[in-house]
Amino acid sequence: MKLIIYTYIATIIAIFSVLSAAYIYTYYQGENAGIRSTISDLENQIASLRGELYKYHNLTLVDDGGYVLSLTSYPLRVVSLAPSNTEILFAVGAGGKVVGVTQRCNYPYNFSAWVEAGNMTSVGDYWTPSIEVIVTLKPDLILAAFDQDEAVSTLRGMGYKVLVLSPNSMDGILKNILLVGSVTDRNIEAALLVNSLSHRIDVVVSKVANATSRPKVYYEVWYDPLWSVGSEGWENTLIEKAGGTNIFADQSINYFETSSEAIIERNPDIIIFPLGPGMGPFWGSFDQVRARPGWSTIGAVQNNSLYTINEDIIARPSPRIVDALEILAQIIHPELFQQNSTNGG
Repeated sequence: MKLIIYTYIATIIAIFSVLSAAYIYTYYQGENAGIRSTISDLENQIASLRGELYKYHNLTLVDDGGYVLSLTSYPLRVVSLAPSNTEILFAVGAGGKVVGVTQRCNYPYNFSAWVEAGNMTSVGDYWTPSIEVIVTLKPDLILAAFDQDEAVSTLRGMGYKVLVLSPNSMDGILKNILLVGSVTDRNIEAALLVNSLSHRIDVVVSKVANATSRPKVYYEVWYDPLWSVGSEGWENTLIEKAGGTNIFADQSINYFETSSEAIIERNPDIIIFPLGPGMGPFWGSFDQVRARPGWSTIGAVQNNSLYTINEDIIARPSPRIVDALEILAQIIHPELFQQNSTNGG
């Protein structure tokens, strides 16, 4: 309930701010000199709403690991230890606070070029961020992510303020956006973004509700050995919201090693492979997929229903996860959505 109230108030403030700006612009253009009182009323309402908003604003924050962090002021120097965190920071308008990113951070800008130009600092790889470099940046906030426990423990032991963003659902991603907005003083921007993303999600869910079937989907995380996603991975949620059924939804885990025999037995209607910048087709080619022993009996192979999706947008818990949802919906239910995906044709 608190989250709903917070989002609502922040959205209303943003609307009033835009209206106030429009009135001020009109006034100074000399088109209506009689609107001073209207401007004053709008400004008073904005001030009142901001006061109400800060009743719900709390600089005592809890991250996805249950760690409680208290801040006495908003951070000015932020280090991001994950591409998803970097995307969220820039999406809520806090990009100007970011002083360090990983080598894997590539959106919304070419950060490698920024690093080469001396406008940003690389803290190294996602799995092995350089503690020494992070220390030189003097951050007052560090945003870490999944499976970075050693770095997080070391940095917290050194007295640095660290929040871990490691969601396991789409709702968790939306909550993390609000969390980053709260900790960086971008509450309104974060609330507006979450409102927009939620609307796009609702549009997809509403459309697939009219579907007459729920095709079985196999999402390949890796090959040789074969890995896929269970019910705890957000890809499972994406597939379900897009109107499909994950063939491994009965596995209570996020990612796990599977086998050709299990996939053949579950006979997916659609097979999806991640493919992105810096990541070649680990499965080889669609022809090689078709040639896997026994796979010629799979419905997806027989019907040429093999697809790729940008690995960055589906694997990262960032705002672009909604882009992935929309693309999956196009793949799973082309009869309901315009088809823009890449398949094995």
